[in-house]
Amino acid sequence: MSADLDLSPPEVPEPTFLESILRYGLFLGAIFQLICILAVIFPTSKGHEQEEAEYTDSKAAEQMKKSKGPAPQIRQKPKKESKKKR
Repeated sequence: MSADLDLSPPEVPEPTFLESILRYGLFLGAIFQLICILAVIFPTSKGHEQEEAEYTDSKAAEQMKKSKGPAPQIRQKPKKESKKKR
């Protein structure tokens, strides 16, 4: 009975050049995606935060300079037109 069972490993063809390129390309793509996701979750750039802080500080300073003068009145009441009585 044991002579009837074939326990040898199945014959698997060697991967072609295109298949191996595709396999390694998929691995590199997966690694790149993981790096991008981790970069979004754990931002490490402190320079960008400092640039934003300087930008908001300079913008606030400009608003302070502009607010020293009298504030212009933008509101204007619409003129009512009255009918002439004859």
